[in-house]
Amino acid sequence: MELVLAVDISQSMDTDEQEVQREGYVAALTSDEVIDAIQYGPKGRIAITYLEWGGEGEHFIVADWAIISDQASAHTFAAKIAEAPLRRVQRTSISSALGQAVAMVLNNPYHGTRQVIDISGDGPNNQGGAVTRARDAALSAGVTINGLPLMLKAESISWQSMLHLDHYYEDCVIGGPGAFSIPVRSKKTFGDAVRMKLVLEIAGLTQERARIVRANTREPVRCSLFD
Repeated sequence: MELVLAVDISQSMDTDEQEVQREGYVAALTSDEVIDAIQYGPKGRIAITYLEWGGEGEHFIVADWAIISDQASAHTFAAKIAEAPLRRVQRTSISSALGQAVAMVLNNPYHGTRQVIDISGDGPNNQGGAVTRARDAALSAGVTINGLPLMLKAESISWQSMLHLDHYYEDCVIGGPGAFSIPVRSKKTFGDAVRMKLVLEIAGLTQERARIVRANTREPVRCSLFD
């Protein structure tokens, strides 16, 4: 698998949340569960890169493409993430991040059997064009998009909870064969959510096999609301 970890660093992500986010990815990538999923896969290795994103055109490759096949290579890759300085940028352009991630998949030196973008964020697309157009372009290129909507702030102080960001990601961001989304509702559960998500992605489990199902009794999200 070719996997892009596309991580939100928009201004709404405070320093504490960014640190939790970084620590969660580092811990998950070096966990026994993720290493086992990689080694028991059909190839025994994955190609991976870690991209941070914010507004339109604001993309930062924290850890460039590398192969993870064992604990040593996982720790080498994770160390690049852990040691990089934190950044915060304005706006939230999921559409631009998806475009950049697709370009990175299409232009890397690897040829995986699957191509996946794992995108996390704490708000809807508000810059850079329609998020659904960017999603559909990725799907046309054969790339699956999975989501990690971050719902870490209290409902009383955050518009993201009123928006139901998990529903937004389901309806407007993710797509492709076996695509799924795992909402994160507290800092304490972030690491567990990332680890589970990586295992499911690497193992190639579908929503049904992973027992992750979408609600079918709610109104669809109007994806263009913030575009």
